[in-house]
Amino acid sequence: MNLGYACINVTLAEKGIMTNRSMIRKTFLEKGIQYASQLTLKNVQNLLKIVEWNVEHGINVFRVTSELFPWASEYKLESIPDFTEIRSVLEAVGRHPVRLTSHPGPFNKLAGSGSTLENTIKDLELHAQIFDLMGLPATHWHKINIHVGGAYGDKKETLKRFARNFKLLSESLSGRLSVENDDKPGLFAVSDLLSLHEMIGIPIVFDYFHHRLHPGLQNEEEAFNAAYNTWSLKPIFHFSSSRKEYEDPNAKKEAHSDWVHEPINTYGKNIDIVLETKMKELSVLQYWKKWGK
Repeated sequence: MNLGYACINVTLAEKGIMTNRSMIRKTFLEKGIQYASQLTLKNVQNLLKIVEWNVEHGINVFRVTSELFPWASEYKLESIPDFTEIRSVLEAVGRHPVRLTSHPGPFNKLAGSGSTLENTIKDLELHAQIFDLMGLPATHWHKINIHVGGAYGDKKETLKRFARNFKLLSESLSGRLSVENDDKPGLFAVSDLLSLHEMIGIPIVFDYFHHRLHPGLQNEEEAFNAAYNTWSLKPIFHFSSSRKEYEDPNAKKEAHSDWVHEPINTYGKNIDIVLETKMKELSVLQYWKKWGK
């Protein structure tokens, strides 16, 4: 089992090394893509530093932020002034032995229609393009992971619409796209998502914490194995502990913990896991101290 974390390296962030520099829309309108390019170059240079840190510390799974290119939907990536240098840095990132993934935001709804669908495809294709610039293969080894989104009152029809819209995606995107179980009743448990896998072959990312909040028709081991079997290569799943149960009784039940408070049961399978904890890489190092690699 390989452990990784998401987006921010707490240790390096204290030194100003971060990958999510952005700006408000007013600033973007005033300074344009010249400033967006400057911020992007700093973001990707710091991404390289984070990936190098991960390699030095034996962490070979990492989720890349969706904010590398500020206001990326407003311009073509290759049009920004520093693109040549940015691409060179991204290529250097991609050459490191780290499994890079991304998790675009919840506004992406591939089962939507009209402008919602158009904006979703545009945003997801940008994520795929960034991975292409890194030289990463268009496979689920470098997953671009999303939720189905709202069920629109009819889960089965929503999943069919997702499957139809999936055919609109480029091979660069569709080859990487995965879907994750939700944490709320009324949305999609692993048992719901299996029909989507049957329709389009998309792998299911099993989120342990979400399953505990919304198990659907399966216990944890059943859901884990069902999701595991949708992958044609080594799966990558998500784990966090309950903040409400272990750290703050007043927290919302959906809140993720700062640290991992229990060993992860992989049911005898070899998988990669992204820890979705507030303490990021420190949670990985602490887990290894407590329970080993």
